[in-house]
Amino acid sequence: MHILQLCPRVPYPPHDGGAIAMYETARGLAQAGHRVTVLAANTPKHYQPADALAHLGPNVRLVVVDVDTRIRPLAALKNLLFSRQPYNIERFVSPDLLARLLEILRQEAVDIIQFEGTQVAPYRRLLHQAAADTQLRLPPLILRAHNIEYTIWQMLAARAGNPLKKWYLQELSDRLAQYERAELPRFSAIAAITEQDAQRLRSMECEAPITFIPASFDLSRWQPAAAPPQPRTLFAIGSLNWLPNLEGLDWFLREVWPQAHAELPELELHLAGSHPPASLVGRAPGQDNVYVHGFVASAAAFMQRYELMLVPLLSGGGMRVKLVEGLALGKPVLSTTLGAEGIAARNDENMLLRDGAAAWQQALRDYYHGQLPLAALGREAARTAHAEYDTRQVTQRLTDLYRQVLGPHVRPGALAATPQ
Repeated sequence: MHILQLCPRVPYPPHDGGAIAMYETARGLAQAGHRVTVLAANTPKHYQPADALAHLGPNVRLVVVDVDTRIRPLAALKNLLFSRQPYNIERFVSPDLLARLLEILRQEAVDIIQFEGTQVAPYRRLLHQAAADTQLRLPPLILRAHNIEYTIWQMLAARAGNPLKKWYLQELSDRLAQYERAELPRFSAIAAITEQDAQRLRSMECEAPITFIPASFDLSRWQPAAAPPQPRTLFAIGSLNWLPNLEGLDWFLREVWPQAHAELPELELHLAGSHPPASLVGRAPGQDNVYVHGFVASAAAFMQRYELMLVPLLSGGGMRVKLVEGLALGKPVLSTTLGAEGIAARNDENMLLRDGAAAWQQALRDYYHGQLPLAALGREAARTAHAEYDTRQVTQRLTDLYRQVLGPHVRPGALAATPQ
């Protein structure tokens, strides 16, 4: 089978959740013997050379098109005043990317186009318009729903203190909701990364088949460390320019950490992630036992060094990829209920789910005084990750969806694949 994977960025290096989900899809399909063309917007923020995926072998071809997705104040203002399309969708629409997509479809036999998230969803409508004009026959168009975007901004708006910021976030949420309700149900099928997002899509009266298929991982790379971690250490890791991560971390540092640090003076907090804001970078090293590491070359090595993983998320959707990586490493995890959404979480069995500052402070007291079953939590965490999220299993679920959508109209030999 030949799958064209349409991506809002080059999925390399696989350091953050979105890149990992897209990268593992391409890697898993290729290893199962399928051919994958990754057509990606090469954005300034995530710019990569055209051979960035060459190490995945001959079954994966990367095609990049430069797309300038930088936020521009004047363009944002123009969008706000004269458009109803969400600005964070509009930025990814590129005539050059559409032209390259059409060129591939005219020259090659493609069995499935997989759209990686809401940011590239506009190309569904553009493809149908071009096909109507040129009599181009389109393959089935499948949406990989990484998030239901409007819910993220809706949650952020609900907690925003500044009235102007609150209004803008709510306006963005409303536009995204209108857009997603109009566009997402029009795909041939949707593969949602969490069951919760699948339910949200069903509430949109979506006629397309909706399937829950989680993100996948190369779990051979994520094995528990032989050496024990530093005791009485907490850590959090994730992109520090993503608003939900910043919101959750700000809440933890403001509502939980001051009292925890006063009561539990030997407790250390270690933070890692790309693009940390000035409020974190400007802290003196070790101030209040908080250590800001910024970007780390090896997330696994960072996580293995410390003991209790924190996921203080208050807003968001989709699946926390770093949380699954922590589980695979056998790390005990303390998360909000929302932070563990989409994960096969069982409270007090494979992770600790707590909501509110008081509950988090009590969990940290229990941890500090050795009253948590860390070893048992870690063992069950690793077992869960390897049972639920291995790339081979998830790839099989994706190809089953492709077969379902293609049905009797599949071209001869399209589904044949020889595992490598």
